[in-house]
Amino acid sequence: MKIHLYYVYILSNKNNTVVYTGVTNDLARRCHEHKNKLIKGFTENYNVDKLVYFELFDFIDLTIRREKQIKGYSRKKKEDLINKVNSEWIDLYDNGKIKLPLSESQIKNINPDSL
Repeated sequence: MKIHLYYVYILSNKNNTVVYTGVTNDLARRCHEHKNKLIKGFTENYNVDKLVYFELFDFIDLTIRREKQIKGYSRKKKEDLINKVNSEWIDLYDNGKIKLPLSESQIKNINPDSL
C-alpha cells in the first residue's frame, strides 16, 4: 500500500506583501515550479515564490478542507499562523529541499486549536 502525503502551503513574495495558499502532494516539486515561474497565473504575476508555511496531511479531503479554512482567514490571521512557526518569514524551500521552520520540541508545544 502506497502512503500518500498532502500539503497545504503558504507562499509569499520577497517583501511579504502578498500571500497565496495552495495544496500539493509534492511540496518540493511545487516550490520549484513556483520559483521557476512554471505555474501560470497569480503566483507568477505577483512573484509569489517564497515558502513561508506548510502543514502535512494523510488525506486529501482533510487537506482541501484546511486549505479552504486558511483561504477564508483574514490577512491578520494568516500572518499569525505563519508567525507562530516562522516569525522571520524565511524561505523554507532551499534548492529542492524543504526546511522545517521549528525544532521538534517547538512543534510539540503548538496547540493546533489555537491556530
